[in-house]
Amino acid sequence: MIAIVLGTRPEIIKMSPIIRECEAKNLDYFIIHSGQHYSYDMDAVFFENLRLPDPKYRLGVGSGPHGQQTGRMLAGIEDVLLKESPDYVVVLGDPNTPLAGALAAAKLHIPVCHVEAGRRSHNRKMPEEINRIVIDHISDCLCAPTELTKENLLKEGIDAEKIVVTGDPIVDTVSENLVIARERSTILQDLGLTSKGYILVTVHRAENTELKERLQGILTALGALSDSLSLPVVFPVHPRTEGKIREFGLRMNGILQTGPLGYLDFLHLEANAGLILTDSGCIQEESCILGVPCVTLRDDTERPETLMVGSNVLAGTDPHHILPAALKMLSTKCKWQNPFGDGSAGKHIVQHIHSLEA
Repeated sequence: MIAIVLGTRPEIIKMSPIIRECEAKNLDYFIIHSGQHYSYDMDAVFFENLRLPDPKYRLGVGSGPHGQQTGRMLAGIEDVLLKESPDYVVVLGDPNTPLAGALAAAKLHIPVCHVEAGRRSHNRKMPEEINRIVIDHISDCLCAPTELTKENLLKEGIDAEKIVVTGDPIVDTVSENLVIARERSTILQDLGLTSKGYILVTVHRAENTELKERLQGILTALGALSDSLSLPVVFPVHPRTEGKIREFGLRMNGILQTGPLGYLDFLHLEANAGLILTDSGCIQEESCILGVPCVTLRDDTERPETLMVGSNVLAGTDPHHILPAALKMLSTKCKWQNPFGDGSAGKHIVQHIHSLEA
């Protein structure tokens, strides 16, 4: 029996091919949802859009400081694992939910499979970097999305026999849902947008939202881009970001603001954007897969593959860096090759886990 632990929007999206493959193979599995993302717009809508089964367990942990949140998750997940006694626990990525899931399983001597293993930004000031490293070093099966991530794991002394390069399930998700998004989404018409005629923005990481200077720099750059290019700047605002904008008394001049969007609407916006500016690792990948140029609003990235193929550049949060980076990427010929796999990661991952269970 397989326990799939998730709790945030990116985990739900990226786990969907793995869940679907478990369903297709009629495997014995269940889902534990920590409740790290808990609003309808950041949680339930993605289960609906992706037509996923409801989690068997919802822990309702909610938000809070890292230690408190992870501790509550650890206790809740441990109780479920003791009750269910799964053969394998599968976690994905770097939020607090997979950290808690991996820790709970490892302490109970239940094998852990880490999907998206080996990502490294080499910046330990990011809590996500600490989570990645800890999860990788207590996991029994490490599904690395690329050869580069495999090399990161080997450099840290992780046994090569534990590592398998599977590709990234985000390629599966994008491939499976892009056609559906094109057929069903009316977001372009709803917002009065034309294909390739707007810039799409996301900002949610604590390093950018907790510091007024960095958040102000991003908003200043967005306003300047809107003025200089005469293009709409579309900004679906994360609840935490919206709260910080209010708290700091900042303004969003020249920016078309929306609330959080469902996956199909957001995927349709991504695919039709002329340029994406983001601090999200997941969106750096999606933009690369979709052939849309990206500017990352950070000083480092755990997706260096995007830099290597030329789909992405790092700009930080200084407007004087963001503006030229955006202009450069807008003129980029989008002819790079997707480095994250062929869209069969979900099958490879489930097949590998199933072989380990046997």
